[in-house]
Amino acid sequence: MGDQIEIVGAGLAGSEAAWQLAERGYQVILNEMRPLRMTEAHQTENAAELVCSNTFKSSQLESAHGLLKEELLDFNSLIIQSAKACAIPAGSALAVDRERFSELVQQRLMDHPRIEFVRREVTDISRDHDLILAPGPLASEALIESIQNLIQDPGDLYFYDAIAPIIDRESLDFECLFSGNRYDRGELEEGDYLNAPLTREEYEEFVQALCDAEKVPPKNFEKIKYFEACMPVEAIAETGKDSLRFGPLKPVGLKDPRTGRGHYAVVQLRRENQYGTSWNLVGFQTRLKYPDQDRVFRLIPALKNAEFLRYGSIHRNTYLCAPKVLSQELSLKVNPRVYLAGQITGVEGYTESTAGGLLVALFLDQKKKKGFITPPPLTTALGGLYAHLLGADPSRYQPTNFNFGLLPPLEIEASFELRTDSNGKLKKKKLGKKEKRAKMVERARLAMDVWKTQLSST
Repeated sequence: MGDQIEIVGAGLAGSEAAWQLAERGYQVILNEMRPLRMTEAHQTENAAELVCSNTFKSSQLESAHGLLKEELLDFNSLIIQSAKACAIPAGSALAVDRERFSELVQQRLMDHPRIEFVRREVTDISRDHDLILAPGPLASEALIESIQNLIQDPGDLYFYDAIAPIIDRESLDFECLFSGNRYDRGELEEGDYLNAPLTREEYEEFVQALCDAEKVPPKNFEKIKYFEACMPVEAIAETGKDSLRFGPLKPVGLKDPRTGRGHYAVVQLRRENQYGTSWNLVGFQTRLKYPDQDRVFRLIPALKNAEFLRYGSIHRNTYLCAPKVLSQELSLKVNPRVYLAGQITGVEGYTESTAGGLLVALFLDQKKKKGFITPPPLTTALGGLYAHLLGADPSRYQPTNFNFGLLPPLEIEASFELRTDSNGKLKKKKLGKKEKRAKMVERARLAMDVWKTQLSST
């Protein structure tokens, strides 16, 4: 019984965790409630069914998702290997035949001699052995109630994301920005907020574009009744042309230190990570389609060349406030034998959910064999995602995809290189974004090699 591990949910995270643990010699019970109880989004009873798009995003190593996939493949990921086996043409993206993919994942799980695949709905999570909860964003109400009864504060379990876009700092036009808090509240350390002013003409053009932009319609299972803190920015704009000026774009209390004057409207950006490399558009949760977010938000002068590290969205997603309720091992602080994996921890995306399942499996294995865990290095994709789960500000915690903004920036000396000019003299040249990211990938790969060696040592 000591080596038996039970998993709730055969989605991407649960399937990956089951495979990784079984491959390491553990007996795994993998519970899946479908088809006995279907969700509003699933169509089949298969494990790892992809209910949204059929793509795992880019496979190029120099991209954020490409790096994360490469790290998953370092550990022989069931999900990524199966996706590659079922790949269909999609340029640089890893797109799959979704039916073949889920059928393959399920078959490999059911064929594994140490995995018992059980069709049942789990509603009681009290166990005398280790339990991994990986129910995905559409967990049953009974399971949610069990989780709420277990955690100390039911308010730490959320049901809808209200996510604003995140922008890469290097893509901002600082000629059109100034630092400052409203009414000079709080101390400014290199600017708590960046402020992007708009003239009346710029504001009115922006509001009209917001109202005209194409929105993502809610799915059948997303019957969202908006509350004030979750109101999409375009929905506010549609209530009246000045609504945003009295809401998230309120200029009151903000004076431009360069001129000492106020502005007609001001978009605020808040630091998103400890490194200051990514910034959140305050109050810009949105249902705009991604191409329209690119087009409309770039009407803000300071964002005319903006690179979006994460797009805004509002949708159903059951998740916990991970930095508040989870331990270092990704188990509940109130019950260290109950582990969390996948979207319920606050990650977004297929590859990220898979990574959550891998991390929980690796941590459980380390804990059982060594009595302690060695987290992945912060400079790796897995480490950046892990740091987001445990190191984010609990008061502002939101799910996210993996992006380069979750990694520490390069050391200053690594951001430049020596080049010979036409006169044969050596000059220091600042690296471009593509070159910097190539170096970040190289740094991540080296750190991953070291971590894998640490994990394999006894």
